[in-house]
Amino acid sequence: MVERKYVRVLTVNSGSSSLKFALYDMNQHEKLVLSGAVDGIGFSTSSFHIEDSEGKVLINQSYGISDHEVAVVKLLRWLAKYDYTKALDAVGHRIVHGGSKYYQPRLINSKLMEELHDLVPISPDHLPQELQVIRTISQYHPKVKQIVCFDTAFHRDMPVSAKLYALPRSLQNEGIVRYGFHGLSYEYILDELKNNVGKNVANGRVIIAHLGSGASMVATNRGKSVETTMGFTPTGGLMMSTRSGDLDPGVILYLLRHKNLSPSEVANIVNKEAGLLGVSGISRSMEELLRTKKNSNAKEAVDLFCYQAKKFLGSLAAVLGGLDTLVFTGGIGENSPPIRKRICENMESFGIILDSNRNNNNEPVISDDDSKTTVRVIKTNEQVMIARHTRNHLLKKKRKGSS
Repeated sequence: MVERKYVRVLTVNSGSSSLKFALYDMNQHEKLVLSGAVDGIGFSTSSFHIEDSEGKVLINQSYGISDHEVAVVKLLRWLAKYDYTKALDAVGHRIVHGGSKYYQPRLINSKLMEELHDLVPISPDHLPQELQVIRTISQYHPKVKQIVCFDTAFHRDMPVSAKLYALPRSLQNEGIVRYGFHGLSYEYILDELKNNVGKNVANGRVIIAHLGSGASMVATNRGKSVETTMGFTPTGGLMMSTRSGDLDPGVILYLLRHKNLSPSEVANIVNKEAGLLGVSGISRSMEELLRTKKNSNAKEAVDLFCYQAKKFLGSLAAVLGGLDTLVFTGGIGENSPPIRKRICENMESFGIILDSNRNNNNEPVISDDDSKTTVRVIKTNEQVMIARHTRNHLLKKKRKGSS
C-alpha cells in the first residue's frame, strides 16, 4: 500500500437494481471526495449521477444500463478518466448476507468468493450482483485490495430466542435462522448517538426505524441488537417498496400448490411486485403515494405501512421493557413527517409524544419536551461505515505485517 497520510477507499453498495458508491480519503478525519449512484439497473431508463463533497453535480445522465457489470464498468471508466483511481488503496463492499460464518470484515480471495457464492440461494436478489461487481473491479484493478463488510454482522449476538424459528432443529443446524439486516446503517446511527448525544443514550433502550425502499427496525440495549424485524432474508418484517414483509407461510404454499406458480415466480411476487407497489397498484414511491389523494388503493398502501410500523414499534418496545430513544432514518424515515406522525400517533403509553412543528421541520429532535421517549431523526450513512471498516481492516493487516 502506498505510504501517505490517508487511505483512499472506494465504497460500493450494490442493491438489486442500484449501485451506490462513494470515494473517501480516510485518516483520523474522513474526507468525502465524491459520491453517487447508478439507479434503475435493468430498466429501460437508468440514471448515472455523481456529485462532489460540496454537492456540485459532476455527471447526471440517463440511459439504459442492463446489469451491474455494465454499471460498475461505467463508474470505473469515469473515475479513471479524471484520475480518481490513480491512488486507490482499497474498495469496500457492503455484502447483504454473511450467513452463519461471516461477520468480521474480510479481504476478498478466491476461497471467500467460492464460499460467498454458496450463500446465493439465501440471498438471490443481492449476492449475485455483489459478487459480479467484485469480479469486475478485480479485472480493472487486480492489485487493489477489496474488503467485504457484512450487513448481518450487527445482529450476530442477538439472543437465541430472537434468532430461532419454530422449525425442526435440523433446519436450524443448516443455518435457517433469523439473521437481520441493515446492520451497517444501525451501526452508524448508534455511533452518531454515542459521539454527538452521549454514550449513555447510545447504550440505553433504543429503537431505530430504517424506513426506505427496504425497511426494517431494530431494538438495541447497551449498544447491541436484541431483536429486529427482518429474518432469514431481507424480504421479512415490515412491508417495503416492493417486498411483502412477513407472510403466513401458507400463502407461499397456496401459490405453489394451487396457483401452480414456480418458486421463481413466487419470489418475483414477494420481492418485486408486493409492498407499496403491490397494494397500491400505482407506485413503489411513498412520496408519490402521499401525493395521490383520491385513490383508495394508494391510501390503503400508506395505511398498511404505517400500521405495520406502529405494530412492530410496540412489540420491540415490549422486548426492551420500555423505550428511551426512537430514531427515524432511511429515505422515508428522514424525509416524511406525515409517516413519522402516523407511526407515533396514540403511542403516549410508550412515552412517545411528537412536537408537530419540530416534526414538520425535520428537526434533529422531533419529540415534545414532555415526551419521556426522545424521538430523533438522523440521516444514515452506510457508505462511511464501509469506508471505516475498510480502513481499519487495512491498518490492522499492515500492523500485523510489520510486527
